[in-house]
Amino acid sequence: MKKNILMILMAFQFMVAIAKTDTPKTNPFRQFAIPESILCDACGCSASGGSMGFASMLNTNFVGVRYFNQQYKSSDGLYSNSPWYNENFNTVQIWARIPVYKNIQISALLPYHFHQRETVSGNETINGIGDVTVLAMYRLYQTLKDSTYLVHTLQVGGGFKAPTGKFDQANAGNVNPSFQVGTGSWDYILATEYIVKRKQFGLNTMLNYTIKTENNKQYRFGNQLNYSSTFFYLHEKDRFSMAPQLGFAGEVYVSNYQYSEIVRESSGSILFGKLGFEMGKDKFSLGANVMLPITQNLANDRVEAKYRWSLNLNYSL
Repeated sequence: MKKNILMILMAFQFMVAIAKTDTPKTNPFRQFAIPESILCDACGCSASGGSMGFASMLNTNFVGVRYFNQQYKSSDGLYSNSPWYNENFNTVQIWARIPVYKNIQISALLPYHFHQRETVSGNETINGIGDVTVLAMYRLYQTLKDSTYLVHTLQVGGGFKAPTGKFDQANAGNVNPSFQVGTGSWDYILATEYIVKRKQFGLNTMLNYTIKTENNKQYRFGNQLNYSSTFFYLHEKDRFSMAPQLGFAGEVYVSNYQYSEIVRESSGSILFGKLGFEMGKDKFSLGANVMLPITQNLANDRVEAKYRWSLNLNYSL
């Protein structure tokens, strides 16, 4: 009954959004946790993961802290020799993943942002609490017998991002309008994940779509598609576990809107290569990820992503 109520509430949220937008005790790391959806806005605006992932590779259920950094440069592009300015986005997150019912888990993120960028008149900084994100995932299918040649897991779900961070309308007129700590809008997420394993080796594939709504300043960031595939190897010995990872992640943004008019040169796409690992002992785990752009076209090439990296420390529940 609880499961049905949860699914009905999620479906109602998504219909509203579309209308507005036209576990073993001996080793806590024994059960492999699927990396969940990737929740961010273009170029770091109220970023929740910056394509770094939404769940731990080792901790099935956990609470932890994560830091990630995103580096960009931008130019107004008015002239061939227009200067480029550096932008530095920093986020510290409290994040958690908690089971609430059979086959259902809730993940939550509470970010704090502190961003800096160069401008014609000097350096500019903003900081503050970002937008809270909550995501529910339902395990639709999982191979029952470990003795099978391949082990499959499929999860589907959705959630929302609440406008707890401040949106500065003045910053929305810049080359990179995502120099914000919040979008000022309620946004909604549809997510799916599939993982296939053969002994210690596996492949995780993720796809999600974020539906963004207009804020009270009549600005709406464009909807966003995220996708990724990650190869991993899970090594376990006694109370120690390690999971190196290699893969790619992509993001596609549609145009922003202001006063119901399209904001020119605000759409784009980017493809990253990524490399990372997580290692755990007893109830603690430490992880790191690095992402480098392979190809990109952000804001008609007026914004360029340089790299992203993250560190996280988790405690298994």
